[in-house]
Amino acid sequence: MNNITKITLGKNGPLVSKLGLGCMRMSSVWGGPVNDKNESIATIQMALDSGINFLNTGDFYGAGHNELLVGKAIKGRRDDAFISVKFGAIFHNGQWLGLDLRPIAIKNFINYSLVRLGIDTIDLYQPCRLDNSVPVEDVIGTVADLIKEGKVRHLGVSEITAEQLRKANSIHPVTALEIGYSLADRQIESDLLPTAKELGIGVVAFANTAEGLLTGEMKAPLPANDYHNHFSRFQGENLIKNLEKVEVFKTMAKEKGYSPTQLAIAWVNAQGDHIMPLVSMSRRSRLPENIQAMEIEFTPQDMNTLNTQFSQGAILGGTYLQR
Repeated sequence: MNNITKITLGKNGPLVSKLGLGCMRMSSVWGGPVNDKNESIATIQMALDSGINFLNTGDFYGAGHNELLVGKAIKGRRDDAFISVKFGAIFHNGQWLGLDLRPIAIKNFINYSLVRLGIDTIDLYQPCRLDNSVPVEDVIGTVADLIKEGKVRHLGVSEITAEQLRKANSIHPVTALEIGYSLADRQIESDLLPTAKELGIGVVAFANTAEGLLTGEMKAPLPANDYHNHFSRFQGENLIKNLEKVEVFKTMAKEKGYSPTQLAIAWVNAQGDHIMPLVSMSRRSRLPENIQAMEIEFTPQDMNTLNTQFSQGAILGGTYLQR
């Protein structure tokens, strides 16, 4: 079952699976329900058995719950897993309070992460985003110090601008950029993606279905209690027009014999050897279909159709892509 392609993450980075496993949904981040612990652990272990070695978590996912899960799943097989950890977000009772990127806080965060994960070194360590509260030099410099100490192997960054990426990379080589990217969210193609490619930085792309828009399962109007209603993309005429565009996508998926979700992952995968689709899963049943998505190929005509229908800015409204 180990048939996942491996890529070098970044110019001189480590060898990792072309498909990454996002572990966020296994824990409560926004105060929602917690998934079945045993199923979550079994999903991680099945992913490792399948050759998916890139595991993405955050120290704030479920207030450490997610790291504890990952730690249990990789116990006895540390060498099979590449662990990516985000830090810096502060939550209380499921509510976002802001960021803490002070060097003293980062040094505190990593020690808790190492204990919860049951490991000595985190493979990829990254601020979940950057703001102006702490100089970039201090944030990146602290992670660089942790690399010297042997507590971290590689520096990552997440949800930042091209300018911030250049600055971070000038302080210490950045191995990977984690960012939302999908056929329906292409704004990073103008500046951020070219910058990452120029600098030899790998791209870990989450939200491949654009928060569910490309799954083909959405219908307008959404139920009143659906959290998507908070975002302009999923409101009123925006949603109606956006779903009309998705019909072309659904038709192509059907003609190819795959689900729209699989096609969405495949499109991201097809954007380059330096780009890894990061897919959130919490059930083993999802693994085979997501692995199969990595084998889907597009003809030039397919790509032309999709690029025409989903040109940059074609999808109306915005959404919040925090992971």
